[in-house]
Amino acid sequence: MPYHTIRVTVEGELGLLALNRPEQRNALTPEMIEEISAALDELERGPARVILLSGDGKSFCAGMDLRALKDVATQTREQNLADARRTAAMFRRLWSYPKPTIAAVQGFAVAGGCGLATVCDFTVAARGAQFGYTEVRVGFMPALVSMFLERQVGEKVARNLLLTGDRFDAAQAQAMGLVTRVVEPAELMPAARGLAASLLQYSTGSIAATKRLLVRSAEAEIDRRISLGIAESVAIRETADFREGLAAFLEKRPARWSGR
Repeated sequence: MPYHTIRVTVEGELGLLALNRPEQRNALTPEMIEEISAALDELERGPARVILLSGDGKSFCAGMDLRALKDVATQTREQNLADARRTAAMFRRLWSYPKPTIAAVQGFAVAGGCGLATVCDFTVAARGAQFGYTEVRVGFMPALVSMFLERQVGEKVARNLLLTGDRFDAAQAQAMGLVTRVVEPAELMPAARGLAASLLQYSTGSIAATKRLLVRSAEAEIDRRISLGIAESVAIRETADFREGLAAFLEKRPARWSGR
């Protein structure tokens, strides 16, 4: 199918899915989220045995697009519910994908972009890349990726990252266990492709069975927490603090929190 916000190509047994909005630092839109999910379906049916997710331009993904953020403030509860379910389905699909997934990260990978990097099997990052679950800084919450993060880094580290919204670099991400390998920027794609080539040497059935075991052992709890996350994501969008945080972010001013 034709895509407008991503590029999908297949090189032999390697599937390449590139976020393709470089002028907006590959910020997520509802259309992009739908296209990522559709591309994963397409690649699963095809000959690719390993999937490499990357971002065109200087950044991997800078979170939600500003225009999409503006729309959130005026959406109905039903629209917010559909939006949260769409995003949750994308993260859940990547986490449980039957083929190995590799994220190649440069520049910014924040908010939803950091979520994408989190749920891939492997994350190769360029030195200097910036990560962060920054939602709390605009009165929002990373409800749909928090459970994946906590499983990877532990509760204490996850609380620190989620409650402060602090950014951290590739070396710090590797020390936490969020990044598989840190390389110089010029080596990012060669390193990611090299990892893919290594995986392609192994049994497709063995890798698929191993991934299936990992998913099945955790999916009941993941699905329970995703349902909770969807509900919390919708609820917080109806708060005064979310509307104020969003307005302050868009107007580039300090927020005036009310606690409501």
